[in-house]
Amino acid sequence: MPDAPTFDAPPPAPLEEHRFPCDTCGSDLRFDPERYLLVCDHCGNSDAISGTRGHHPIAELDFRAALNRTLPQTEMEETRVTTCPNCAAQVEFDDVKHATECPFCATPVVVDTGLNRHIKPRAVLPFALTETVAKDAMNDWLGSLWFAPNGLQDYARKGRRMQGIYVPYWTYDADTQSSYQGERGTVYYVTRTVMRDGKPTQVQVQQVRWNAASGRVARFFDDVLVLASTSLPKRFTDALQPWDLAALEPYAPEYLAGFRAEAYAVTLEDGYTEARQIMDAMIERDVRFDIGGDRQRIHDIQTQVSAVTFKHILLPVWLAAYKYRGTTYRFVVNGRTGNVQGERPYSALKITFAVILGLLAAGIVGFFMAQQ
Repeated sequence: MPDAPTFDAPPPAPLEEHRFPCDTCGSDLRFDPERYLLVCDHCGNSDAISGTRGHHPIAELDFRAALNRTLPQTEMEETRVTTCPNCAAQVEFDDVKHATECPFCATPVVVDTGLNRHIKPRAVLPFALTETVAKDAMNDWLGSLWFAPNGLQDYARKGRRMQGIYVPYWTYDADTQSSYQGERGTVYYVTRTVMRDGKPTQVQVQQVRWNAASGRVARFFDDVLVLASTSLPKRFTDALQPWDLAALEPYAPEYLAGFRAEAYAVTLEDGYTEARQIMDAMIERDVRFDIGGDRQRIHDIQTQVSAVTFKHILLPVWLAAYKYRGTTYRFVVNGRTGNVQGERPYSALKITFAVILGLLAAGIVGFFMAQQ
């Protein structure tokens, strides 16, 4: 397969700006998830998002054309990003900021003016939850962790604001035709006589009869989702699913107003490799179902993949990164559903207290049992 694309062919794509000045006072507008409008926090002015809200067909891009670096220049963009020296996240920042903290790991960073040229997003899933709702969900989740340090819980509740981040993903579509060779197992039982307690006893013994099996299965894969970021542990982002991809809107920079967007770090080709693993697992399941019987053995699967297309999409995540006693704790909230995932901190004091309490309870129970 060709080398991963770098997309460096001239002419350069125009620099994308995600700032929208208010017509009334000149302050920056931001996207309000509750009102689904661009609003000005300074004067209260509001403006509608370009286009109409609702279901829109979103065109796919040809995967082979991307690998061959023949995508139209209109599908490329350049954005100003800075790279975190600790976690290597590439995040967009406003030009007016010169120093801030990385939203992914709370490391201080100096904002540079580096340009990142990449495939433009085709679709965006707009935020549906405000920061207040997301923070309440995070605090409720922290409160449910009995062994979490009280100091961290208090720090998180009173700490800095959460960051609204659009996290990059790839989606892949593909048509697959698979032929397989294997065996179908049929379970049956035979009666055997065994000695139990010195007496002959008849028992049923399970056996499996195997017969050769072969065939073909076909499946069209639609929107196989692959994380294109390396800034957060994959176990967090995977656990944020499901995402309501049916609600994707065609990409419009207005949705990013007031939020940050992370540039993808997983290449299109590497993302496809992971997508194929997801597809292959599903194909194997289809093959087992097609073989039927009580047991299945698969010896070989040959898959032909065609009509591969893809999209670069942005999904909404509320993110909090807190440094507490020298350790960074990260929490992520699905910007649509409020599902919370994150580091599970533990308080040594609470654990010790629980152990002592358990030993005392066991001692009391043992004392009364001894009295009996």
